[in-house]
Amino acid sequence: MVHPQTEDYWGNCDPVGVRSVYDEAKRFAEALTMAYHNFHGVDTRIVRIFNTFGPRMRLDDGRSVPNFIQQALRKEALTIYGTGEQTRSFCFVDDLIEGIRRLMNSAEHMPVNIGNPLEVSINDFARLINEICENPAGLSINASDRLGDDPERRQPDITRAQTILGWQPVVSIRDGLTKTIDFFRHKVEQQK
Repeated sequence: MVHPQTEDYWGNCDPVGVRSVYDEAKRFAEALTMAYHNFHGVDTRIVRIFNTFGPRMRLDDGRSVPNFIQQALRKEALTIYGTGEQTRSFCFVDDLIEGIRRLMNSAEHMPVNIGNPLEVSINDFARLINEICENPAGLSINASDRLGDDPERRQPDITRAQTILGWQPVVSIRDGLTKTIDFFRHKVEQQK
């Protein structure tokens, strides 16, 4: 409901929806971390991670990156749930790790968003994967199969990470996908 998402946004979670376990678990982890920080004086950090991808993801992960790459490498149409106009912000794992490292070396105890602020539609992201994989099969749009409570737009506001940590992502989505696809190419060939 707030776009882009800042650290002071509390979220909009349905406690009994199809994503409730995922959404509420993240909120609970932050609440528990702050309780230990405030009550027990534990030195804590809270990082809010936004759609990270990279080599060594599991083939059966179930998220869009491994699903799209596997389909593209097999020259299949990429399956899009919903219209594909929903957006995400994809951050390469090397950038995420650098952000976490900087947060761990800071004195910041409040949440800090670590992610790539470049917002891209799922359709455009899938097309880029097809382009890199030289897959002519295109996209298979399944608008009626969109997952319930799936956010329409996701984009981190990384102002706090830039200000407090001097951090921002440096790896382009294309470069990160190229490295990730190289890893997956080997894994998919092993399955044949």
